[in-house]
Amino acid sequence: MQSFPMFIRTTGRRVVIAGGGEQAAQKARLMLKTDAALVLLAPKLDAELTDLVATGRATQVTDAITPASFDNAALVFIATGCPGVDAALHALAKVGGAQVNVVDQPALCDMTTPSVVDRDPVVVAIGTEGTAPVLARQIKTQVEQMLDPALGPFAALAGRLRGAVAANIPKPDRRAFWRWAFAEQPWQMHRSGQQRAAADLLKQTIATRDVPQAQGHIALVGAGPGARDLLTLRAVQRLQEADVIFYDRLVDPEVLELARRDAERVYVGKVVGAHAWPQTRICALIVAEAAKGRRVVRLKSGDPGIFGRATEELDAARAAGVAVEIVPGVTAASAASAVLGQSLTVRGQTDTLVLTTGQHCDGDAAETCADHALPGTTLVFYMGVSAAPKIGQSLLKKGLCVSTPVTIAADVSKRDQRVLTTTIADLAHEISRNSIVGNALFIIRIPRIEQSRHTENMRDSATPRGLLQHLSETS
Repeated sequence: MQSFPMFIRTTGRRVVIAGGGEQAAQKARLMLKTDAALVLLAPKLDAELTDLVATGRATQVTDAITPASFDNAALVFIATGCPGVDAALHALAKVGGAQVNVVDQPALCDMTTPSVVDRDPVVVAIGTEGTAPVLARQIKTQVEQMLDPALGPFAALAGRLRGAVAANIPKPDRRAFWRWAFAEQPWQMHRSGQQRAAADLLKQTIATRDVPQAQGHIALVGAGPGARDLLTLRAVQRLQEADVIFYDRLVDPEVLELARRDAERVYVGKVVGAHAWPQTRICALIVAEAAKGRRVVRLKSGDPGIFGRATEELDAARAAGVAVEIVPGVTAASAASAVLGQSLTVRGQTDTLVLTTGQHCDGDAAETCADHALPGTTLVFYMGVSAAPKIGQSLLKKGLCVSTPVTIAADVSKRDQRVLTTTIADLAHEISRNSIVGNALFIIRIPRIEQSRHTENMRDSATPRGLLQHLSETS
């Protein structure tokens, strides 16, 4: 590390900017976030800087520039746009004892300006020591998304109450108070728009010295299909708040990197045919941890409410009187649609979307799943790899053509994702030939324009000759 990150107090001090054009304006915009007195050293100013002077936010100095021009400056920016003039002004500023930043000349910079995420009084500064400003801006964008806009005002409120907390809350209880304030009801109320109620609750708690005990909470969080940048902001927040995380087999390790470093991680993955982690055991564990006052995340691939066994976990939490919520995730069908660059529905062709599971497509269940294969429908089978032969046979029995296209989307959004196109007749063979196992979808589109052909196939298959032909094709 060639530069040490720190914050510089600007109250009652000057920030001097030498220059009157766009480069100077860029630095002025940055410094307007502070309470420093802005001084512009330039004979002429562009329209933006002229307005700052006119409104009293900055002062223009047109006198000859000397070392004294930089006296008592917290920061100095040299931004005339001329490298030779910038170098000369840098020399004068250094004689005046200032800390200087010369735009686009890293060798002449005592300090560099970071990319700033402003949630005043919470400020995050991101720097790359001048080597990769574009990367710094990209990181800034990610942090901006993570930090709630309401965080700053709430932090300011907490700052105003610190004295009262120190005077009324015993020292051993203060950490618990602040954790409750920033993680529990006060913060939740504030971010939802109940700022006055949140402030009243904090003040009441300080006055009564009755610090609430940590309340357990369970969040059923959707991790999406795999790629961590498909997580919702709320999902990331819950991961960072969690004391313990119970995660599935299909959750990408990179997703877990978003969690708190000290959060306990418990693997509860289930493999087809194995029952080391039956659902009843998972339900009992997450409820037991929440009962200890811990914040629990049950991290599931995709969306918890779509074939994610969320109902059992919701029922277990509510039966135990534990607060529980669902944090939705991007389901695999949506991710597959994005990978394909195709909509799952098309107006006038496929107006109905059916998400079903192939995991239980055996016997009568397969026939029931095939009942959804109607004209105007996009049919998506989850977890259907092992049942592919039965799914194909049941769809053919319902009258779909052997040549009906099927898209196989495996491990969508992950590094090893695969997308294959086949037909209903070749579905099982294609899965075997490509060694597709585990997490794969089957997407079948049945446009309305095929309705007459579909109906004709159903009628033919009901005749003895048609039935014999159909059986010979699928045997």
